[in-house]
Amino acid sequence: MIIDTKQLQKAVIENKKKHNFNTTDIKFELLLLYGEVNELFQAWLKEDQENINEELADVAIFLLGISEMLGNDLGEDIVKKMAINAKRKYVHGKKIISDD
Repeated sequence: MIIDTKQLQKAVIENKKKHNFNTTDIKFELLLLYGEVNELFQAWLKEDQENINEELADVAIFLLGISEMLGNDLGEDIVKKMAINAKRKYVHGKKIISDD
């Protein structure tokens, strides 16, 4: 199944508007995203799989919302970045600097 990220982004923003959550302050959203990543990390440390799944979803929701607030398409951005990463060369997990 392919996910329409633009549709998800719009749904995230609509939900934020419905609940009177922030839809304009990117810095605040990044701070909240940081908190969600910490919650994911804490769930991982506790090996709480159900909570890990929920926190992963929360992180994704914040990323989708931030992308929509910036007018970006997160799905397109991910595909572009994956193409760049596929061309990079690594040795022992470290990127080799190249001209391409």
